[in-house]
Amino acid sequence: MEKHRVAVLALDHVVGFDLGTPPQVFHAARDADRQRLYEVRVCGAGPVRSTAGFTVVPDHGLEELATAGTIIVPGIGGGGPVTDGTLPAEIRSALHEAAARNVRIVSICTGASVLAAAGLLDGRPAATHWAWAKRIGGLYPRVNWNFDVLFVDDGDILTSAGVGAGVDLCLHIVRNDHGAEVANRAARRCVVPAFREGGQAQYIERPIPQVAGAGTETTRAWALDRLAEPVSLEDMAAHARMSVRTFTRRFREETGLSPRQWLLRQRVAHAQLLLESTDLGVDTVARRSGLGSATALRQHLQATIGVAPSAYRKTFRQPVQSAS
Repeated sequence: MEKHRVAVLALDHVVGFDLGTPPQVFHAARDADRQRLYEVRVCGAGPVRSTAGFTVVPDHGLEELATAGTIIVPGIGGGGPVTDGTLPAEIRSALHEAAARNVRIVSICTGASVLAAAGLLDGRPAATHWAWAKRIGGLYPRVNWNFDVLFVDDGDILTSAGVGAGVDLCLHIVRNDHGAEVANRAARRCVVPAFREGGQAQYIERPIPQVAGAGTETTRAWALDRLAEPVSLEDMAAHARMSVRTFTRRFREETGLSPRQWLLRQRVAHAQLLLESTDLGVDTVARRSGLGSATALRQHLQATIGVAPSAYRKTFRQPVQSAS
């Protein structure tokens, strides 16, 4: 199978962590035979300075942008896109040509400013690091910025928040391309969570809470073991030995989601895994994931990833290996 080619565009003042994220995650994405599914090439117009105190010499030139199936723009810590909205003409032209070819275009952190400077985000939803909200948001007012989420998937253009959120977005792309099992293996290889709940709100600087006591992590683990059961908000609060009000507040502080939102996400994710890895009927998958009925599963899967259970299974179901 031909590998999907990913071009990572290194611009001056590139953020070192962001630049290294795509090769690490996409090279970790492998099929059942441990063969890589992506070919990642770092490209640029020449040597560029990084914000980490070293200079990057890309192995490839800008011509890689003309043949890539996915283009990723890592974050930058300086330069026109984050100061005055300017962008080198050759970069603008290459990105527009890629967009015209329906190439998937991705940014990590302040890399979104490059896409915005190119005019690719006008009228579209996009994410970037919350700490840059005032500067980048003011510089590009035609973009529908969302500074609360870890990433935004708007189809052919995907944008993420800062640093670690780039890992989340790359794993999301792998998951959409090849299913949860491949993405989970890639996450294990990188020793990172396969999926993080919540959004940037949980990471924004704030005073350390003065309320003593345990958090909700133990209760989340308890609930994950009972996805097929009718676990209620009151059940979770009782397990955590908190009032419903305190539990809900603490839960949102820790995950960025309400307990009900979090539980629904876990159930949908479990349903996806069952559709990929078993031959169980849709009704059974719905019951085992706690969604109740095939109708509810279809509604939630359609709302989450835009496909029906049967279509998801057909796309991502791994062939069952016969016993030897």
